[in-house]
Amino acid sequence: MFISISTTGTAAHPATDLGYLLHKHPGKAQRFSTSHGEAHVFYPEAGEQRCTAALLLDVDPVALVRRSRGHAKGASSAAAGAAALSQYVNDRPYAASSLLAVALRSVFRTAMKGACEQRPGLAEQPRELTVVLPAVAAGGGEERTPGERSLVERLFEPLGWQVTASAIPLDETFPAWGDSRYKRLELTGTLLLADALQQLYVLLPVLDGAKHYWVAPDEVDKLLAAGEGWLADHPDHALITRRYLHRRWSLANEALRRLELARLAEADDSEAEELDNAVALDPESGEPTVTSSLVGTMAEPVAVVPARVSADAGTGDTGAGAAEAPAAAEADGAGKLVPLARRRRAAIVALLAEVGAARVLDLGCGQGELVGELLKEKRITEVLGVDVSTSALAAAARKLRLERLPERQAARVRLVQGALTYTDARLKGYDAAVLCEVIEHLDLPRLPALEYAVFGAARPATVIVTTPNAEYNVRWESLPAGHHRHADHRFEWDRAEFRAWAEQVAANYGYTVAFHPVGPEDPQVGPPTQLAMFRHGIEPATASAGAPEPATDSATASEPEPATAPEPATATATAPERSAPR
Repeated sequence: MFISISTTGTAAHPATDLGYLLHKHPGKAQRFSTSHGEAHVFYPEAGEQRCTAALLLDVDPVALVRRSRGHAKGASSAAAGAAALSQYVNDRPYAASSLLAVALRSVFRTAMKGACEQRPGLAEQPRELTVVLPAVAAGGGEERTPGERSLVERLFEPLGWQVTASAIPLDETFPAWGDSRYKRLELTGTLLLADALQQLYVLLPVLDGAKHYWVAPDEVDKLLAAGEGWLADHPDHALITRRYLHRRWSLANEALRRLELARLAEADDSEAEELDNAVALDPESGEPTVTSSLVGTMAEPVAVVPARVSADAGTGDTGAGAAEAPAAAEADGAGKLVPLARRRRAAIVALLAEVGAARVLDLGCGQGELVGELLKEKRITEVLGVDVSTSALAAAARKLRLERLPERQAARVRLVQGALTYTDARLKGYDAAVLCEVIEHLDLPRLPALEYAVFGAARPATVIVTTPNAEYNVRWESLPAGHHRHADHRFEWDRAEFRAWAEQVAANYGYTVAFHPVGPEDPQVGPPTQLAMFRHGIEPATASAGAPEPATDSATASEPEPATAPEPATATATAPERSAPR
C-alpha cells in the first residue's frame, strides 16, 4: 500500500523543507521494519517549488496470517472456511487501512509530535499539502444513506481538506462489471503537517471500518492523543470514535465521555481535571468520595455522624474544608437526628408536589441523591440529571443502579453531561428545574450566564434554588470567622443578598419568587439553608400558597424588555455553547 505527501514552496521557503518536517532526508531512500512488513520512505520529486515524500508499505502476507490466528474461533464451519480463504485472498496488502496508519506512526513518530529541532518554528507554519492514496476502502457501508455525502467527505471536509475521490473499476477491461468499493483519494488543504499526519492516523482505520489487531483499552488513549485539538469539535466525532474502536461500545462510550469533558474544558478555559474533580477514589477502599467541583457536582455524603452534622451536607462539601456544627440537624419524631441535606431534599420534593411538576431537571445532580428521591415519587414521570463531571455521573449511575432498574423505571431517568453556564436545548420543555446548593460554586461574574441558561433559555415553569445562609455560619463552632463552609464556595450570601439576587432574576425573566427556610430557623441569624422558588406565569398571591414551611416574602415582575435581554449563542443538544455574559 502507498501514500504520498506533497507540498509547494518558494526560493525563500523551499518545498524541500518537507524533509526537515518528516525527519527524512530527500536524497535518501530509507527502509524500516514493522510488525507486518517493510516500510520504505523515498522522494519521487524534491525541488524548490515542489517536493513529494512517499511511504510504501510492503505487507508480508504470511506474517499477517500468523498474527491474526485465532480471530475466527467459535465461528461456524462455513464461516471458518471463508475466513481461512480470506486470510490469503484479501485487500490487506494493497488498500490503505490500519496497517498503513500504524506504519505512519512508526516511521513519522517525531513529525506527528510537531517537533523540528533543526528548524525551530517550521513545524508551527501551516503548509499547502496534497495527500494521495491510490486505493482506499471508502465505501462507508451502513453508515451512508441515500443523498448523504460520502463517508470520506464527512470525515475530511470538516477538517479543511478538499476531497477528490475517484472510483476504481473492478476491471478496466470489463466496464460492465462496474466500480469496486475502493477509491483513489486525493486530499488538498493548508494545515500543519503534524495535524495532517494525526488525522490520517485516526481516519484511515475509520474509513476501512476494521483493524488488523485487537482493540485494547489503551486504544482510547491513542485516539484521544491523536485527536487532540480537532476530534472533539468534529461533527461526526461519535461515528469516528465508534469505528476507530471497532464498535467496542464500552470503550467508545468512555472515549466520548472524555471527549465531551475536553470540549467543555477548552470552552471554559480550564483543565479537564478541574471540571471532573467531583468524585475521587478513596485510597483505602477504592470507593468514590466527594471532593469539590465547579458548577454541577453537588453530591451528598454517604453517612452522617449524629454528634456532628456537616454544615453543607448534600452539596458535595465533605472532607477537608467542610465546616460542621450540631445545630443544623433536627430530630424527627423518634428522636433521631435528620441531616440538613435530607431536609433540603424533602423540602424540594414537597414544593415540586405542590406545583404538580411531572418532568424535573436536577441541575448539578452530583451523585444522584435528589434524583433517587424524585424517582420514589410516582407522579414524576421523567428526571433529567445534569452534571459537568463524568466521574460524578458515573458514581450516580452506580448509586442509582441504573443498569438493574426495570425497563419502565429506567425510562424515567437520564443522566447527561453539561455545563450550566451554557444554553442547552436538552433542558427545554420541563415542568421544573432544581439548583440544589449549586450557585455558590460559581464565580460571580459567570452567574448571569447561568441565569440566562436556566431562566431565559430553558425556562421551566418552576425553578427551585437553595444556597447556604452566610449569617448562620456563626453557629458553626469549627468554622473560622470570615471563612466559607467549603473551600470550593466562591461566595456565600446572607438573606438580604440572596433576596436581592432572586428578586432581580425574577424581574429580568418574568418570574415570581417566594422564599422558604430550610432547617431550624434561628431567631437571630435565620435558617442554615435558604430556598427560593421561582414560578413563571403565577400571580404573587398564589406563588407562596401551600408552602411546606412559612414563606417570608414574595416578589413579582414583568417580562424582561427584549432590548435588555442577553443574546447568547444557542447550542445543540450535544454541544452546548457559552451564553454571552450580561
